[in-house]
Parts: sequence; C-alpha cells; structure tokens
Amino acid sequence: MSIQDKVIAIIAEQAVLEPSDVSLESTLEDLGIDSLGLVESIFAIEEEFDISVPFNANDPGESDFDIANVAAIIAGIEKLIAEKG
Repeated sequence: MSIQDKVIAIIAEQAVLEPSDVSLESTLEDLGIDSLGLVESIFAIEEEFDISVPFNANDPGESDFDIANVAAIIAGIEKLIAEKG
C-alpha cells in the first residue's frame, strides 16, 4: 500500500467514509473532519509512519504543515518520511 493510500485510508476512517469517497482535492472541511478529528488523524499518521508532524493543533494556520487539502497532507508526509530516511 502506498503512502497516499495509507493516508487516504486514515483520513477516510476519521471522516467515516470509504477511501474511494476521499479525493486528493478534498479539504478536511469537505470531508466533515473537525479540529478534533484532524488531531486524531495526525496522531494516526504519526503512528503509522513513525514520524513527527510539525502541526500546531491550537493554531493550524501557523503550522509548517500544510493541511489545505488531502494532496497537501500527503505531500507533507512524503517529505517528512524522506527527511527521516
């Protein structure tokens, strides 16, 4: 399973959707994921990939981690994994 597929599966689980319902252009708001769901998604992603996401839950706008849409989240995770490797 690719990084993209794993991230989409985690986000879909948080949104209580099928992975096929999550597109790369989807925003978390589109998917009905609130701030708590976002934090839970980030934790699940960190655990799945053994990375630390530089995410400020109190002020996502100030974070270095782009959560604009699913594609941006995947790109950020791929970058973190590459830096770790």
